[in-house]
Amino acid sequence: MISVAVDAYGGDHAPQEVIKGVELALKEEGDLRIHLVGKENELNGLIEQIDDDLKKRIDIFDAQEIVRMSDKPSLALRLKNSSMAVSVDLVKSGKADAFMTAGNSGAAMALAMFKLGRIKGVSRPAIATLLPTLDGQMLMLDVGANADCKPQHLLEFSIMGYVYAKHVAGIKNPRVAILSNGAEPGKGNQLTLAAYDLLSKSRLNFIGNVEGDDIYKGKADVIVCDGFVGNVVLKVSESIPDLIIEFLKEEIKKSFWYKVGFLLAKPAFRMLKSKTDYSSFGGAPLLGVNGSCIISHGRSNGVAIKNAILRAVKFSKEKVNDKIESAMEGCFLLKELKGAVRT
Repeated sequence: MISVAVDAYGGDHAPQEVIKGVELALKEEGDLRIHLVGKENELNGLIEQIDDDLKKRIDIFDAQEIVRMSDKPSLALRLKNSSMAVSVDLVKSGKADAFMTAGNSGAAMALAMFKLGRIKGVSRPAIATLLPTLDGQMLMLDVGANADCKPQHLLEFSIMGYVYAKHVAGIKNPRVAILSNGAEPGKGNQLTLAAYDLLSKSRLNFIGNVEGDDIYKGKADVIVCDGFVGNVVLKVSESIPDLIIEFLKEEIKKSFWYKVGFLLAKPAFRMLKSKTDYSSFGGAPLLGVNGSCIISHGRSNGVAIKNAILRAVKFSKEKVNDKIESAMEGCFLLKELKGAVRT
Protein backbone atom coordinates (compact mmCIF):
# COMPACT_ATOMS: atom_id res chain seq x y z
CA MET A 1 0.00 0.00 0.00
CA ILE A 2 1.27 3.47 -0.95
CA SER A 3 1.15 6.12 1.79
CA VAL A 4 0.96 9.81 0.90
CA ALA A 5 1.59 12.58 3.42
CA VAL A 6 -0.90 15.36 2.65
CA ASP A 7 -0.41 18.93 3.85
CA ALA A 8 -3.96 19.60 5.06
CA TYR A 9 -3.36 23.36 5.37
CA GLY A 10 -1.68 24.01 2.04
CA GLY A 11 -3.66 26.00 -0.52
CA ASP A 12 -6.23 28.78 -0.76
CA HIS A 13 -9.15 26.50 0.10
CA ALA A 14 -7.55 24.39 2.81
CA PRO A 15 -8.41 22.41 4.80
CA GLN A 16 -11.96 21.81 3.50
CA GLU A 17 -11.06 21.18 -0.15
CA VAL A 18 -8.04 19.11 0.88
CA ILE A 19 -10.35 16.83 2.89
CA LYS A 20 -12.66 16.50 -0.13
CA GLY A 21 -9.70 15.57 -2.29
CA VAL A 22 -8.48 13.00 0.22
CA GLU A 23 -11.92 11.37 0.29
CA LEU A 24 -12.13 11.25 -3.51
CA ALA A 25 -8.62 9.77 -3.78
CA LEU A 26 -9.38 7.06 -1.23
CA LYS A 27 -12.54 6.12 -3.13
CA GLU A 28 -10.66 5.85 -6.43
CA GLU A 29 -7.46 4.16 -5.20
CA GLY A 30 -7.84 1.18 -2.92
CA ASP A 31 -4.08 0.76 -2.50
CA LEU A 32 -3.70 4.12 -0.73
CA ARG A 33 -3.18 5.29 2.82
CA ILE A 34 -3.29 9.00 3.73
CA HIS A 35 -1.17 10.64 6.39
CA LEU A 36 -3.14 13.84 6.94
CA VAL A 37 -0.98 16.53 8.53
CA GLY A 38 -2.27 19.59 10.37
CA LYS A 39 -4.18 20.74 13.44
CA GLU A 40 -5.26 17.42 14.93
CA ASN A 41 -8.40 18.54 16.78
CA GLU A 42 -9.77 20.39 13.78
CA LEU A 43 -8.96 17.60 11.34
CA ASN A 44 -10.63 14.97 13.54
CA GLY A 45 -13.84 16.94 13.24
CA LEU A 46 -13.53 17.50 9.49
CA ILE A 47 -13.03 13.83 8.61
CA GLU A 48 -16.16 12.79 10.51
CA GLN A 49 -18.11 13.22 7.27
CA ILE A 50 -16.00 10.55 5.53
CA ASP A 51 -17.26 6.98 5.29
CA ASP A 52 -15.93 4.79 8.11
CA ASP A 53 -14.30 2.29 5.71
CA LEU A 54 -12.35 5.09 4.04
CA LYS A 55 -11.55 6.75 7.34
CA LYS A 56 -9.69 3.62 8.44
CA ARG A 57 -7.05 4.50 5.86
CA ILE A 58 -6.42 7.98 7.27
CA ASP A 59 -3.82 8.72 9.94
CA ILE A 60 -3.70 12.22 11.42
CA PHE A 61 -0.35 13.77 12.35
CA ASP A 62 -0.48 16.90 14.47
CA ALA A 63 1.19 20.10 13.23
CA GLN A 64 0.10 23.41 14.70
CA GLU A 65 1.94 25.82 12.39
CA ILE A 66 1.02 26.81 8.83
CA VAL A 67 3.24 28.00 5.98
CA ARG A 68 1.38 30.89 4.35
CA MET A 69 1.46 31.64 0.63
CA SER A 70 3.18 34.93 1.39
CA ASP A 71 5.90 33.38 3.58
CA LYS A 72 9.47 33.32 2.34
CA PRO A 73 11.14 29.89 2.02
CA SER A 74 13.61 30.89 4.75
CA LEU A 75 10.72 31.26 7.21
CA ALA A 76 9.29 27.88 6.18
CA LEU A 77 12.63 26.27 7.05
CA ARG A 78 12.42 27.72 10.55
CA LEU A 79 8.86 26.49 11.21
CA LYS A 80 9.66 23.01 12.51
CA ASN A 81 6.04 22.13 13.35
CA SER A 82 4.28 23.33 10.20
CA SER A 83 1.97 21.00 8.31
CA MET A 84 4.30 21.23 5.32
CA ALA A 85 7.49 20.50 7.27
CA VAL A 86 5.99 17.57 9.15
CA SER A 87 4.69 16.12 5.85
CA VAL A 88 8.20 16.22 4.36
CA ASP A 89 9.60 14.71 7.58
CA LEU A 90 7.27 11.73 7.13
CA VAL A 91 8.86 11.04 3.74
CA LYS A 92 12.35 11.51 5.13
CA SER A 93 11.70 9.03 7.95
CA GLY A 94 10.21 6.48 5.58
CA LYS A 95 6.75 6.63 7.15
CA ALA A 96 5.30 8.02 3.91
CA ASP A 97 6.13 7.18 0.31
CA ALA A 98 5.26 10.62 -1.04
CA PHE A 99 4.37 14.17 -0.03
CA MET A 100 1.67 16.39 -1.54
CA THR A 101 0.85 20.06 -0.93
CA ALA A 102 -1.14 22.83 -2.57
CA GLY A 103 0.74 25.37 -0.49
CA ASN A 104 3.66 27.73 -1.07
CA SER A 105 5.68 26.13 -3.90
CA GLY A 106 8.91 27.94 -3.00
CA ALA A 107 8.65 26.76 0.59
CA ALA A 108 7.83 23.20 -0.51
CA MET A 109 10.89 23.11 -2.74
CA ALA A 110 13.14 24.55 -0.02
CA LEU A 111 11.92 22.03 2.55
CA ALA A 112 12.26 19.11 0.14
CA MET A 113 15.77 20.17 -0.85
CA PHE A 114 16.88 20.76 2.75
CA LYS A 115 15.33 17.67 4.31
CA LEU A 116 15.45 15.11 1.49
CA GLY A 117 18.43 16.20 -0.57
CA ARG A 118 18.96 15.60 -4.27
CA ILE A 119 19.05 12.44 -6.32
CA LYS A 120 22.60 11.40 -7.12
CA GLY A 121 23.74 13.17 -10.28
CA VAL A 122 21.14 15.95 -10.11
CA SER A 123 22.46 19.44 -9.41
CA ARG A 124 19.16 21.32 -9.78
CA PRO A 125 15.69 19.92 -9.06
CA ALA A 126 12.95 21.18 -11.38
CA ILE A 127 9.20 21.67 -11.19
CA ALA A 128 7.46 19.92 -14.08
CA THR A 129 3.88 20.40 -15.23
CA LEU A 130 1.62 18.77 -17.77
CA LEU A 131 0.00 21.09 -20.31
CA PRO A 132 -2.72 20.23 -22.87
CA THR A 133 -1.94 19.85 -26.57
CA LEU A 134 -4.09 19.25 -29.65
CA ASP A 135 -3.51 15.50 -29.42
CA GLY A 136 -2.99 14.92 -25.70
CA GLN A 137 -0.56 16.50 -23.27
CA MET A 138 3.09 17.40 -22.88
CA LEU A 139 5.46 17.94 -19.96
CA MET A 140 7.25 21.26 -19.46
CA LEU A 141 10.10 21.88 -17.04
CA ASP A 142 11.38 23.88 -15.31
CA VAL A 143 8.33 26.05 -14.53
CA GLY A 144 9.60 27.92 -11.50
CA ALA A 145 12.31 26.27 -9.43
CA ASN A 146 15.36 27.82 -11.16
CA ALA A 147 15.18 31.29 -12.67
CA ASP A 148 18.79 31.10 -13.90
CA CYS A 149 20.17 27.93 -15.46
CA LYS A 150 23.26 26.54 -17.13
CA PRO A 151 23.20 24.30 -20.23
CA GLN A 152 23.95 21.25 -18.07
CA HIS A 153 20.81 21.94 -16.06
CA LEU A 154 18.65 21.77 -19.20
CA LEU A 155 20.28 18.44 -19.96
CA GLU A 156 19.33 17.22 -16.47
CA PHE A 157 15.77 18.51 -16.90
CA SER A 158 15.54 16.66 -20.22
CA ILE A 159 16.60 13.36 -18.68
CA MET A 160 14.25 13.73 -15.70
CA GLY A 161 11.39 14.84 -17.93
CA TYR A 162 11.96 11.92 -20.31
CA VAL A 163 11.82 9.42 -17.45
CA TYR A 164 8.68 10.98 -15.95
CA ALA A 165 6.87 11.25 -19.29
CA LYS A 166 7.68 7.63 -20.09
CA HIS A 167 6.79 6.02 -16.78
CA VAL A 168 4.03 8.28 -15.42
CA ALA A 169 2.46 9.83 -18.53
CA GLY A 170 2.87 6.52 -20.41
CA ILE A 171 4.63 7.85 -23.53
CA LYS A 172 6.78 5.09 -25.06
CA ASN A 173 9.70 7.18 -26.36
CA PRO A 174 9.10 10.83 -25.42
CA ARG A 175 10.22 13.47 -27.89
CA VAL A 176 12.38 16.06 -26.11
CA ALA A 177 12.75 19.67 -27.30
CA ILE A 178 14.20 22.97 -26.12
CA LEU A 179 11.93 26.03 -25.98
CA SER A 180 13.58 28.73 -28.08
CA ASN A 181 12.79 31.71 -30.29
CA GLY A 182 13.27 29.70 -33.45
CA ALA A 183 13.14 26.08 -34.59
CA GLU A 184 16.52 26.22 -36.36
CA PRO A 185 19.57 24.85 -34.49
CA GLY A 186 21.32 28.22 -34.62
CA LYS A 187 18.47 30.14 -32.97
CA GLY A 188 18.38 31.08 -29.29
CA ASN A 189 20.48 32.67 -26.58
CA GLN A 190 23.75 31.35 -25.15
CA LEU A 191 21.85 28.99 -22.82
CA THR A 192 19.72 27.33 -25.48
CA LEU A 193 22.54 27.15 -28.04
CA ALA A 194 24.87 25.36 -25.61
CA ALA A 195 22.06 23.12 -24.34
CA TYR A 196 21.22 22.17 -27.94
CA ASP A 197 24.77 20.90 -28.39
CA LEU A 198 24.58 18.80 -25.21
CA LEU A 199 21.17 17.29 -25.97
CA SER A 200 22.10 16.48 -29.57
CA LYS A 201 24.92 14.28 -28.23
CA SER A 202 22.71 12.43 -25.76
CA ARG A 203 20.75 9.22 -26.28
CA LEU A 204 17.49 11.03 -25.64
CA ASN A 205 14.90 11.28 -28.40
CA PHE A 206 15.92 14.90 -28.97
CA ILE A 207 14.04 16.62 -31.82
CA GLY A 208 15.59 20.10 -31.57
CA ASN A 209 14.01 23.46 -30.80
CA VAL A 210 10.34 24.38 -30.60
CA GLU A 211 8.89 27.89 -30.60
CA GLY A 212 6.20 29.29 -28.35
CA ASP A 213 3.44 28.67 -30.88
CA ASP A 214 4.46 24.99 -31.09
CA ILE A 215 3.93 24.26 -27.39
CA TYR A 216 0.26 23.29 -27.68
CA LYS A 217 0.46 21.67 -31.12
CA GLY A 218 1.86 18.42 -29.73
CA LYS A 219 5.19 18.59 -31.58
CA ALA A 220 7.11 17.49 -28.47
CA ASP A 221 6.32 15.40 -25.39
CA VAL A 222 8.90 17.08 -23.12
CA ILE A 223 9.89 20.74 -23.45
CA VAL A 224 12.73 22.16 -21.36
CA CYS A 225 13.58 25.74 -20.47
CA ASP A 226 14.84 27.75 -17.52
CA GLY A 227 12.43 28.37 -14.65
CA PHE A 228 11.97 32.06 -15.46
CA VAL A 229 10.70 31.40 -18.98
CA GLY A 230 8.76 28.32 -17.89
CA ASN A 231 6.92 30.15 -15.13
CA VAL A 232 5.91 32.96 -17.48
CA VAL A 233 4.59 30.40 -19.99
CA LEU A 234 2.68 28.60 -17.24
CA LYS A 235 1.04 31.77 -15.88
CA VAL A 236 0.04 32.93 -19.37
CA SER A 237 -1.35 29.47 -20.14
CA GLU A 238 -3.45 29.45 -16.98
CA SER A 239 -4.96 32.84 -17.80
CA ILE A 240 -6.01 32.07 -21.39
CA PRO A 241 -9.10 29.86 -20.70
CA ASP A 242 -10.57 32.41 -18.27
CA LEU A 243 -9.83 35.22 -20.72
CA ILE A 244 -11.62 33.39 -23.55
CA ILE A 245 -14.67 32.85 -21.35
CA GLU A 246 -14.77 36.54 -20.40
CA PHE A 247 -14.51 37.58 -24.07
CA LEU A 248 -17.37 35.22 -24.95
CA LYS A 249 -19.57 36.52 -22.14
CA GLU A 250 -19.15 40.10 -23.35
CA GLU A 251 -19.94 39.22 -26.96
CA ILE A 252 -22.92 36.99 -26.07
CA LYS A 253 -24.60 39.91 -24.29
CA LYS A 254 -24.70 41.88 -27.57
CA SER A 255 -27.19 39.70 -29.43
CA PHE A 256 -30.15 37.42 -28.80
CA TRP A 257 -28.92 35.05 -31.49
CA TYR A 258 -25.49 34.93 -29.89
CA LYS A 259 -27.20 33.74 -26.71
CA VAL A 260 -29.04 31.04 -28.64
CA GLY A 261 -25.79 29.96 -30.29
CA PHE A 262 -24.07 29.83 -26.92
CA LEU A 263 -26.77 27.52 -25.51
CA LEU A 264 -26.38 25.19 -28.50
CA ALA A 265 -22.59 25.18 -28.17
CA LYS A 266 -22.53 24.72 -24.39
CA PRO A 267 -21.33 21.08 -24.55
CA ALA A 268 -18.35 22.16 -26.69
CA PHE A 269 -17.45 24.89 -24.19
CA ARG A 270 -17.65 22.38 -21.35
CA MET A 271 -15.25 20.12 -23.24
CA LEU A 272 -12.88 23.06 -23.80
CA LYS A 273 -12.94 23.86 -20.09
CA SER A 274 -12.26 20.25 -19.11
CA LYS A 275 -9.25 20.06 -21.45
CA THR A 276 -7.69 23.25 -20.12
CA ASP A 277 -8.73 23.01 -16.46
CA TYR A 278 -5.67 22.79 -14.18
CA SER A 279 -7.60 20.53 -11.77
CA SER A 280 -7.63 17.69 -14.30
CA PHE A 281 -3.82 17.61 -14.39
CA GLY A 282 -3.39 17.28 -10.63
CA GLY A 283 -0.06 18.48 -9.31
CA ALA A 284 3.40 19.24 -10.60
CA PRO A 285 6.18 16.85 -9.54
CA LEU A 286 9.36 18.29 -8.06
CA LEU A 287 11.84 16.19 -10.01
CA GLY A 288 15.35 15.63 -8.75
CA VAL A 289 14.81 15.54 -4.98
CA ASN A 290 15.37 12.30 -3.09
CA GLY A 291 11.69 11.71 -2.42
CA SER A 292 8.32 11.84 -4.17
CA CYS A 293 6.99 15.42 -3.98
CA ILE A 294 3.89 16.73 -5.76
CA ILE A 295 3.03 20.44 -5.65
CA SER A 296 -0.53 21.32 -6.61
CA HIS A 297 -1.98 24.67 -7.63
CA GLY A 298 -2.75 27.08 -4.80
CA ARG A 299 -6.35 27.41 -6.03
CA SER A 300 -6.84 23.64 -6.04
CA ASN A 301 -10.32 22.30 -5.37
CA GLY A 302 -11.14 18.80 -4.20
CA VAL A 303 -10.82 17.30 -7.68
CA ALA A 304 -7.39 18.85 -8.20
CA ILE A 305 -6.24 17.60 -4.78
CA LYS A 306 -7.48 14.12 -5.63
CA ASN A 307 -5.61 14.07 -8.93
CA ALA A 308 -2.44 15.35 -7.25
CA ILE A 309 -2.61 12.59 -4.65
CA LEU A 310 -3.16 9.95 -7.34
CA ARG A 311 -0.20 11.35 -9.28
CA ALA A 312 1.91 10.94 -6.14
CA VAL A 313 0.75 7.33 -5.90
CA LYS A 314 1.76 6.59 -9.50
CA PHE A 315 5.08 8.39 -9.03
CA SER A 316 5.86 6.10 -6.09
CA LYS A 317 4.59 2.90 -7.69
CA GLU A 318 6.66 3.49 -10.82
CA LYS A 319 9.77 4.18 -8.69
CA VAL A 320 10.46 7.26 -10.80
CA ASN A 321 13.33 8.47 -8.61
CA ASP A 322 15.19 5.17 -8.99
CA LYS A 323 14.78 5.40 -12.76
CA ILE A 324 15.99 9.03 -12.79
CA GLU A 325 19.08 8.10 -10.78
CA SER A 326 19.83 5.25 -13.17
CA ALA A 327 19.41 7.58 -16.14
CA MET A 328 21.63 10.24 -14.59
CA GLU A 329 24.38 7.66 -14.13
CA GLY A 330 24.71 7.31 -17.87
CA CYS A 331 22.08 5.24 -19.61
CA PHE A 332 20.95 8.34 -21.55
CA LEU A 333 24.35 9.98 -21.92
CA LEU A 334 27.18 9.33 -24.31
CA LYS A 335 30.63 8.73 -22.79
CA GLU A 336 31.86 12.25 -23.47
CA LEU A 337 28.88 13.67 -21.56
CA LYS A 338 29.35 11.67 -18.37
CA GLY A 339 30.08 14.13 -15.62
CA ALA A 340 28.77 17.08 -17.63
CA VAL A 341 25.85 17.49 -15.28
CA ARG A 342 28.12 17.77 -12.25
CA THR A 343 28.39 21.50 -11.53
